[in-house]
Amino acid sequence: MVLLDSHDDVRIADPADRRRLFASSRLRGAGTDARRSWQSTYVRRVVVADLLCALAAALIGYVVRFGPQTLAEGHVPFWVVVVLPLAWVGAMLVSRSYEQRFLWIGSEEFRRVFFAAMLMLAAVGTVSWAFKLDLARGFIVAALPLATVATLLTRYLIRSRLHRARGRGLYQQTAVLVGHRNGVAALKEQIEREKHHGYTVVGCLLPGGHTLPAESVFAGVPVLGGFDDVVAVVERFSVDTVAVLPSPELDGPALRRLGWDLEQTQAELLLAPAITEIAGPRVRIRPVCGLPLLHMEKPDLRGIRRVAKDTVDRTSSALALLFMLPMLLGIAAAVGLTSRGGVFYRQERVGRDGQTFSMLKFRSMVAGADAMTEHLAGDNDGNGVLFKQKSDVRVTRVGRALRRYSLDELPQLLNVVRGDMSLVGPRPPLPSEVERYGFDMHRRFLVKPGITGLWQISGRSDLSWDDSVRIDVRYVENWSLTFDFMILWKTVGAVLRGSGAY
Repeated sequence: MVLLDSHDDVRIADPADRRRLFASSRLRGAGTDARRSWQSTYVRRVVVADLLCALAAALIGYVVRFGPQTLAEGHVPFWVVVVLPLAWVGAMLVSRSYEQRFLWIGSEEFRRVFFAAMLMLAAVGTVSWAFKLDLARGFIVAALPLATVATLLTRYLIRSRLHRARGRGLYQQTAVLVGHRNGVAALKEQIEREKHHGYTVVGCLLPGGHTLPAESVFAGVPVLGGFDDVVAVVERFSVDTVAVLPSPELDGPALRRLGWDLEQTQAELLLAPAITEIAGPRVRIRPVCGLPLLHMEKPDLRGIRRVAKDTVDRTSSALALLFMLPMLLGIAAAVGLTSRGGVFYRQERVGRDGQTFSMLKFRSMVAGADAMTEHLAGDNDGNGVLFKQKSDVRVTRVGRALRRYSLDELPQLLNVVRGDMSLVGPRPPLPSEVERYGFDMHRRFLVKPGITGLWQISGRSDLSWDDSVRIDVRYVENWSLTFDFMILWKTVGAVLRGSGAY
């Protein structure tokens, strides 16, 4: 029986809720040790993979440096092939790349692999120079880059396998959310959207939650109590993770006491900052007046970093146009020969600083498609602001294939060369969309719009309007060249999957 229909209100569990709660209760009953048992196996697998990568790189470097005949003749000492894998794992230990907090999520693991490689290169270079070991120096120059690339690739493959398994509901950690209703609902939706992080929300703790009747449900998860019941809930259900959202009731002393109490359990404590969209190098904890305060740097969107981004964008786009010229000509011929109208479609979009520009695409719709939009407005599959249709009758047969793999957007490389767009950035909006923007969305005009971006790898047309706003603001606040390269890498997978493309 449903008492209240609003998504933001607590209600009594209906039969569908009870089935979901039963499934989550089975996960809770497994026990923290059982749910975390896979983690040590994962670390061992990574260590073995690093050893094998370094051994393979050592053998290849040995053959490249000294020739294949040296393996049979034994004129050159073979001990370097044995030492490199051991030294490689030692460097990984020094860089702390086997610590679980850096594994399976985020870019920190890969950064530490790079650090270990640089550390080892510096150490070998210093030792070789000091002892005049020409053998070791030449061998390392050939083997170390191979070991680095192989290690990064195998770690990525191992992580991808884990993420796919988590998408099927395996290797999950239970979590309870502590906070007010709006924050709990938003965080729960975000956790469900990012299933590869491996968290399953089994309950929430709301202010005044202990006064609610049994089987109360909020945002699809059971209400297990109030803020004073955190430790009791953790012990009762063997919870793995407690995620605490900003709440006036949970101030500094209360959080400190909660952390002390949770030390007696196996649960880890996660604190969500109030500025969740700002992360990375812009946020640092600095001692101020004897207190550890969170210092937020201003976004660095000008100067040498902007010049570097523009240079990379224009150079890469020009080379891509040259390399893909035969394919572009083939697509142009297919568009022009299969339907009436021009090969290219030009549309006014809004770019950096609110300046408009003419964006290029391969035409994927019939001629005069814009005039038909008003008649189709009642059948909108978009997010309320963007007009999208999953089965748009205006899309041509060739256009549907182009949209499936985002090939219709390749002419935007010309926009990048001209300086109107970037390879990576927020989605280029229409002027009619900008008229409906709130204050937060104008933040996106600090940077150029991109051919791809966080919206491309996060669902594209399947995103809600609130998610689109959040993602665009996150990119602007945390922009870096490394961030751009990560998005470009993930774009390949998103395009091949074709999810959200219509």
